[in-house]
Amino acid sequence: MTATPSAPKSEQPGRIMAREMAEQPEVLRRLLDTGAPRIHEVARRVAAQSPRFVLLTARGTSDNAALYAKYLLEIRLGMPCGLASMSTTTAYGARPDLRDVLAVTVSQSGGSPDLVASTKAARAAGAITLAVTNNPDSPLAAVSEHHIDIMAGPEKALPATKTYTASLLALYLFVEGLRGGEGSPAEVLPGLAQQLLARQDEVRALASRYRFADRMVITSRGYGYPTAKEAALKLMETSYIPALSYSGADLLHGPLAMVDNISPVIAVVTDGKGGLMLQPVLDRLRGRGADLVVIGPKAQVDQASAGFVLPTQGVAEEVQPVLEIIPLQFLAYEVTIARGQDPDAPRALAKVTETH
Repeated sequence: MTATPSAPKSEQPGRIMAREMAEQPEVLRRLLDTGAPRIHEVARRVAAQSPRFVLLTARGTSDNAALYAKYLLEIRLGMPCGLASMSTTTAYGARPDLRDVLAVTVSQSGGSPDLVASTKAARAAGAITLAVTNNPDSPLAAVSEHHIDIMAGPEKALPATKTYTASLLALYLFVEGLRGGEGSPAEVLPGLAQQLLARQDEVRALASRYRFADRMVITSRGYGYPTAKEAALKLMETSYIPALSYSGADLLHGPLAMVDNISPVIAVVTDGKGGLMLQPVLDRLRGRGADLVVIGPKAQVDQASAGFVLPTQGVAEEVQPVLEIIPLQFLAYEVTIARGQDPDAPRALAKVTETH
């Protein structure tokens, strides 16, 4: 029998986040079985419009999913991409020429006014618009030319978990569809995600290192960089620990100076070119005596202070982020519980953030 996150009692803090983390293998399987044909059809229609550039728009967790899509589009398709600054159109009234530009807006709820407004402005400026949401009836889906439903089901905990991994998989399938592929490397993800659910005790032991942490640094490179950013966001919004995320390359350009022998550093080491690029950073961190925890292949974990071994053998580098984030979601959950807080309802946050 597979273990699930430890929140079985209705009165237990974090029970909603725990349940939704446990749903991820089912969500991934549903998206592959039912959603993939629809996503590939959207990709076929978009490809027929021959976009020359991609502009990605999102906030929060969805912004990290959009960053993952940027890596996919640039690496897999060689297509130039940019991350939109929404206020240039919503506040400053800029009207760029977006003819032949694919404007992709990623949003769990599809309800944030600035996302809707910027998508309407992009469409009026000639863009091909695509909304990627967990709500096909949302205002964002309504104003977009194309829509992809990530099919994660209702997400009630404030920290996004299953909608993040579903967004990653949906974006991967879309990019593969643009290049005429079927996305078969993703078929292993539901089963491997289920295996990760059974290892929460390992994460709980790891969480004890961070119960009293004053700050944390999370780093990665390549496809793993969005994972580092999302892990930092999860830790900050649930446990309130200041968590700083850096590309490994950026970490060496100054922020490394703040790392010492009591500074906890989490390195997300993707098994592939991203991990190879991160190796000099890991060497520098070890040289500074950092408390280095590695999330990645066993060979890298064995060289760190501690870590969590990911099942990366035979898994394509570009889909590993779907697996990388799961133990880090658990980590945020367990650290928050250990600090006596409720990860379901972080202070001062709302599920739909209405920015303008």
